[in-house]
Amino acid sequence: MSNYLQGKKIEPRAIDEKISVTDLVNLTFEAYNAARLREACNLLVEKMLADDVTVGLSLTGALTPAGLGISCLIPLIRRGFIDWIVSTGANLYHDAHFAIGLDLHRGNATTSDVVLRQEGVVRIYDIFFSYEVLLSTDQFLREVIAAPEFQQKMSTAEFHYKVGKYLAEREKTLGVQGRSLLAAAYRSKVPVYTSSPGDSSIGMNVAAMSLDGNKLLLDVNRDVNESAAIVLEAKRSGGKSAVWILGGGAPKNFVLQTEPQIQEVLGIEEQGHDYYLQVTDARPDTGGLSGATPGEAVSWRKVAPDSLSSTVVCYLDSTVALPILTAYSVANHGPRKLKNLYQRLPEMLEKLRREFERAKMSSEKNIYGVKE
Repeated sequence: MSNYLQGKKIEPRAIDEKISVTDLVNLTFEAYNAARLREACNLLVEKMLADDVTVGLSLTGALTPAGLGISCLIPLIRRGFIDWIVSTGANLYHDAHFAIGLDLHRGNATTSDVVLRQEGVVRIYDIFFSYEVLLSTDQFLREVIAAPEFQQKMSTAEFHYKVGKYLAEREKTLGVQGRSLLAAAYRSKVPVYTSSPGDSSIGMNVAAMSLDGNKLLLDVNRDVNESAAIVLEAKRSGGKSAVWILGGGAPKNFVLQTEPQIQEVLGIEEQGHDYYLQVTDARPDTGGLSGATPGEAVSWRKVAPDSLSSTVVCYLDSTVALPILTAYSVANHGPRKLKNLYQRLPEMLEKLRREFERAKMSSEKNIYGVKE
């Protein structure tokens, strides 16, 4: 019998009203991207959620306004399944709507946008909400940013942690706990970065406040170094690093570039991320980063060469894949102890700095022909 015929025989279970998410995935997702999603579920539960693995999530696409922050991301954070996050600013801005008691609604994507504008309605494909939602959220953010604790230079992780505290307090006041991703990240000490701080309504409000004398500055240099420090600490502590990528774009690159920052730029010896799970609808052959494969990432030293067997790419809509991945992981893996990475950032950054200094000294010795 050919070695190529050693795979499990395709013999799915008939779906009935009693089937669980676990059985649906394991017993009926036999081929194509259903099989990739089954492999992703297995990779997540069997390897990525091990206690010694640090999981970084990148978040692209309008997922929080679709309710996926509430249904998926917050439960994952609370169970310790996500240790640090890189997100578009837009996801974090729209996340705030829920915490401050504002409503978003199901809509019809074929509705005339001219009519919607006349009615004061904003559309994200088939999500509708009042233009007043934007104005109210802007006002909330400007009031928060005006506080004395924001009158300084800080990383986006520190900024989002501080904003998350205010959102958590507003949730509590309104009796709507569990609706804000940033509030959940604040409570669980999960650092949240944004790769393009000026590219969202949050950044627009920060910029507007600067015109009025506000002293807040977002330190992208610290973001790059802190995120690299998180990955280096995961490896140096004897553990592994996993990346979970929803979509692509700048957040995907930011979570992956931690390894080139460590190896290429800082000159610190390292191999790459150990586990790679991506959900994307982008093609690889156009050259765009969103569709770039784990194999390509190996050539950039973003992923360890011997870890390709621990990578999965699902060419699928995140709004379909994420609820299934969440339900499967919650059903098949117990909660992990929270790593509280936000509180440990200064310590990890100092360790990165010390390794950089040693690598720099070693490099200078080699350049000048000095044997160590």
